[in-house]
Amino acid sequence: METRYHMPTQEHRPRILIADDNPQGAELLEAFLADLPFETRLVHNGEQVLAEAAQWSPDIVLLDVMMPRISGFDACQKLRKDPATRSIGVIMVTALDQPADIDRAVASGTDDLITKPVSRHDLITRIHGLLAAR
Repeated sequence: METRYHMPTQEHRPRILIADDNPQGAELLEAFLADLPFETRLVHNGEQVLAEAAQWSPDIVLLDVMMPRISGFDACQKLRKDPATRSIGVIMVTALDQPADIDRAVASGTDDLITKPVSRHDLITRIHGLLAAR
């Protein structure tokens, strides 16, 4: 059976939380999504990820791995342990591409992983795929 992603209605635009400690990286991801029917918010460290995810309830978190205070790996594990946030989709965005890093991302509970530099097409394809799977 094929699952298709349906474009959201005006009443429900998927919420995407962008977490990157590098302002240029966060703004680039936000720009990639600007003309699409998503609602986005930016945060810049792992503590903000956890607070904003609990308060705002995004559909997906685009989660940089290397962030201050709480790493993306640890933030993902904490999201998965909390009943209020465990169903949020997580796509890790990272420059780390070694097998051990990928294994650690999977072990932390990520749904998907994109290596930097990120292409707009790849990002949007992964977001739509994750939304369709939920």
